[in-house]
Amino acid sequence: MKHPNTWHDAVQFCQQTGKSYVLVTVLSTSGSAPRSSGAKMVITDATTHDTIGGGHLEHLVTRNARSHLLAGSSQQIIENYPFDSGLGQCCGGAVHVLYEVITQHSQHLAIFGAGHVAKALVPILAQLPIQIHWIDTRSELFPATVPTSVNRIHSEEPTYELKTLPEHSWVLVMTHNHQLDFDIVLQTLKLNCFDFVGMIGSDTKARRFKKRLAQRGLVATQIQQLVSPVGDLSIPGKRPIEVAISIAAQLTRKLHEQIPLAEKSTQKALWDASKNALDLLK
Repeated sequence: MKHPNTWHDAVQFCQQTGKSYVLVTVLSTSGSAPRSSGAKMVITDATTHDTIGGGHLEHLVTRNARSHLLAGSSQQIIENYPFDSGLGQCCGGAVHVLYEVITQHSQHLAIFGAGHVAKALVPILAQLPIQIHWIDTRSELFPATVPTSVNRIHSEEPTYELKTLPEHSWVLVMTHNHQLDFDIVLQTLKLNCFDFVGMIGSDTKARRFKKRLAQRGLVATQIQQLVSPVGDLSIPGKRPIEVAISIAAQLTRKLHEQIPLAEKSTQKALWDASKNALDLLK
C-alpha cells in the first residue's frame, strides 16, 4: 500500500500495519474557522495525514494528539479551541475537536528465510496487524517490492538479528540450511523472550532437533516452546502456497487468541462515542 495522503487512506494504512493513531474531527465551528465541521486528519507518533486547516490550531492539535497516544490507551476526548491571541489566530471563531485515540495491537514476527514458502506466506501475513522482519543471507531472493509492514533484512549472521527484535516477538524458522535452522532455534530458545517459535519441517526433523537441543543443555520447558512442524496440520498439501496457508491459519488463530476482547471492540466503541459527542453538541 502506498504512503497515504487522505485521512481515510491513513486509517486503512494504520489498521493494516497495526500502528496506533489519533483520528481528529472538527465537530463544530462558530464564527470564522479554517475548516468546516467534519474536517478530519490522522496523526501518528511520527506523521500527519490530511488537514483540519493548518496553522497554530493544527500544530497544537497534533501536539495534543501525540500526548494522548503516549497514554497508551484507546479513548475519546473533546476539546474546545477559541481563536484568540493565546492560539495565535485572532479571527474570533472557535472549534470543538474530537480526538479518537486508537491504540492498536501490533505483533512483531521474524521470518528467517526467503524461500518459496516464505514468499507465499509474507503477502498473506502482511494483511494482518503484524510487523514482519524478513531475514535472509541472500539479498537477491527478496522481491523488488514488499508491503509497508515488511522490513527486508539482508544479514550474513541471521542469529544476530534475534537480539534486535522486540520482546514477545514471534519467530518463524524456514531457511535453506538445516544447520542454520538449528542455530537460530537454539539461540531463540536460549534468549527465552519470544512468545512463539515455529520451524518448518517434518516430524523427523523436529525430533532430531529436539534431541540436539537437549544435548546442548536446554531443559524440557525450553525445548517444548518449539512448534514444529509449524502450521495448522489439518490443512493438507505440500505446495508452498498450501504450507503458507497452513502457517497463516495457525498464526491468525494465535493473533486473535491474544487480543483482548475489549480491544477488538475498540473501533465500535469509538464510533459510538463520536455519534454521542455530535448529539451533545447539537
